[in-house]
Amino acid sequence: MKKLFYLIILSIFLSSCDNQNDQPFQGDLSDYPILKRVLDSADKYQVQILYSKIDRNEHGVPMFDTHEFNLDNERYFYPASTVKLPVAILALEWLEEQNVDNLDMNSIMLVDSVRPSQVPAYVDKSSKDSLPSIAHYIKKILLVSDNDAYNRLYELLGQDYINEKLAEKGLNHTIINHRLSFPANEIENRYFNPIKFVDKSGNIILELPERESKAIYSNPEKPVIGRAYYSGDSLINTGMEFTFKNKFALSDLHGVIQRIVFPQAFLEQERFQLNEEHRKFILKYMSMLPRESDFPSYQGEEYYDSYSKFFKFGTDKKPIPEQFRIFNKTGWAYGHLIDGSYFADFENNVEFIVSAIIYVNKDETLNDDQYEYEEIGLPFFTELGEYLYQKELKRKKGIKPDWSELKLNYLNK
Repeated sequence: MKKLFYLIILSIFLSSCDNQNDQPFQGDLSDYPILKRVLDSADKYQVQILYSKIDRNEHGVPMFDTHEFNLDNERYFYPASTVKLPVAILALEWLEEQNVDNLDMNSIMLVDSVRPSQVPAYVDKSSKDSLPSIAHYIKKILLVSDNDAYNRLYELLGQDYINEKLAEKGLNHTIINHRLSFPANEIENRYFNPIKFVDKSGNIILELPERESKAIYSNPEKPVIGRAYYSGDSLINTGMEFTFKNKFALSDLHGVIQRIVFPQAFLEQERFQLNEEHRKFILKYMSMLPRESDFPSYQGEEYYDSYSKFFKFGTDKKPIPEQFRIFNKTGWAYGHLIDGSYFADFENNVEFIVSAIIYVNKDETLNDDQYEYEEIGLPFFTELGEYLYQKELKRKKGIKPDWSELKLNYLNK
């Protein structure tokens, strides 16, 4: 533990030294016109960036040299689907805590309902046996960002567990308090469906009653976004209030990526408490492309490789070359685009972590589907990813990363 502590201190020291000499977002951006445009108008686009260079010591332990641009943990943005990543990870942490015989991530999970605002889930036609489970919901979350899958894990864990666990790990700029794309108000979102885990014969392994959060998880600053919004067909000429919406600051998203990819770089209490099987499962599906999955299957043109891989490949619908692997989670809503990624090029020994948020809503009207995702948002991520990748290609490293286990993990379906 002492050795790890000294490594972390050394990493912080090296980071502070390098940051004084190297400002990656102040270089020549003439080949990246959209990136330059966004960085030159940072307030307009509410852009924030975190970029961590990675160097390894002789034991393979990473040392992060982290650079930030316009980072502000108190400036609210809507995190959209990025909140699904910590919830998916925490579902496995919860599972390990139960220590119940025959209960595992593939156990059949049946969600019931006891009030009008709740919807049951007894089947999942996208799974091999048409039955839902924690594992299958996590696959759907990480492969294509499925909303219902997230909602089921939210209903399993509840607000108290999610928020308390994240705070314990030092992720202090996060509030998760609602289902996604689901018509429930802030009170209904504090009630969580009864759930049963059963074996293949229908015998109950574990049963959870309906639960309620007595605590109120909200954004006390009552953030407002935009100047108008649509509610159904009605235009409301005031900004939309996000008091009872999720919050997930960019530094926390970046921190989740770091903790799941490199747990050894953090103190024990700051890590996700997962066994290695569960951690590898998360990493496998964070990096898997939709076309690589059998169950659930995503073979249509809609699910191209960069469907949820924004950095470097966001504007390209062609297959991503096999040398690249991106372990990430994206979000996309209300004019916000977010991505947090561990980016790896196995062929050239390139690795780095980058997270970014951009807001592209020129008319400042929400829910009108008039966002500049294609014109500004995705090109920004594509150019930022390419810009950082080219910098990393030129950067000399003393010790090359060992990716043998990582490759074996994602290649094994």
